[in-house]
Amino acid sequence: MATLLVFHEVDDVDHWAASPKRDEFFRPMGITARTFRDPGNSNRVGVIFEGVPDLETFQQGLQTDEAAETMRHDGVRPETIVTLVEA
Repeated sequence: MATLLVFHEVDDVDHWAASPKRDEFFRPMGITARTFRDPGNSNRVGVIFEGVPDLETFQQGLQTDEAAETMRHDGVRPETIVTLVEA
């Protein structure tokens, strides 16, 4: 299992933080998410994902139509995603 730290920008931080879509997408895969926001009030957010089977599976999951719809709903800007793997 892997732990990932993911940063990205969103359109509306409050909407993103309150959305259930992230958990609805990741929880069935056994992945939990802890969310963070930039205290400087930017649109930058972060997520610690735990229980990730492996990076390849995670990245493949993000390429699905369901993931795209989840990101659209949550206002995620996909081009800003940066993923770090626990060393």
